[in-house]
Amino acid sequence: MKIVIVENELYLAQSIAAKLAEYNFEAEIYSSVKEGMERKADVYLLSTSIPGQNCLPLIERHRDKNVLLMVNYISNDTVGDPLKAGARDYIVKPFMIEELIRKIEHFHHHRMLLERNRFYEEYFDRLLGEITLDVDPHSLRLPVVIRTNYQKAADKLALALNRVGKNILTLIPLAEEGWKEKIRNLDNDHIGYITQLEKLKKNERQTLYELLQGKRFILTDTSGEIETPFETVELTVSNRLYDQDDILTIDEYVQYIVRTFQYKFPDTELSRRLGISRKSLWEKRKKYGLFKKK
Repeated sequence: MKIVIVENELYLAQSIAAKLAEYNFEAEIYSSVKEGMERKADVYLLSTSIPGQNCLPLIERHRDKNVLLMVNYISNDTVGDPLKAGARDYIVKPFMIEELIRKIEHFHHHRMLLERNRFYEEYFDRLLGEITLDVDPHSLRLPVVIRTNYQKAADKLALALNRVGKNILTLIPLAEEGWKEKIRNLDNDHIGYITQLEKLKKNERQTLYELLQGKRFILTDTSGEIETPFETVELTVSNRLYDQDDILTIDEYVQYIVRTFQYKFPDTELSRRLGISRKSLWEKRKKYGLFKKK
């Protein structure tokens, strides 16, 4: 990581640079704002008390970087106005090098998280881009069950909700171990995004409903047939068997056809269209828990 130090007190600047080198940082020293402003770096350590110099142009040019102020005292000129211009933080002289390192690494980790989050958002926007939602995420009132014929449609709605306000989602797949503990640990700051309700047996679903009392959550059901004590939103994607870049396995295709059309066609017709026997259809229903409601 490269650091530009803008400080007219040469001894202090050299001392800081030497200590930064011990932590494997590359540091360059400049005595004027104009010189430091022209250099590219990850971090700018900027003294706000250099006589006759305005530090704001450097801050405004490099507001996307980590600009840390080194100040003798706190005032609007030394701290308030520079922070408004885009500086990230300040440290009061004299300071311990460990405190400076902590501030540098804190912003670096924060920036890495932002970049990682930006990548994930762009990736999922591309992955789910062709799915059109007929439910506005702003209209959702939690807790809610999303009944859908396509899990990725529910995923897109949940991700959209995650961007609304200050919502934070916690993924809880019910087909994986540990889901009970994850639900117990949900607090007021987190919304549980709970998937695969259709994987649970009836007695397990009752346990789930009891654990969810008083929690904020989105629960997804792709079977289209499970009754719950919670408000339900229907989210249907028409004629959607696969993504443009994703081919279903035979088992996934059979599950989709049975789940989507089992109330439209009798089993005789369903098995004929799938090219399997009625006995095989019954076995697949049993395997995947896709029996019709009576």
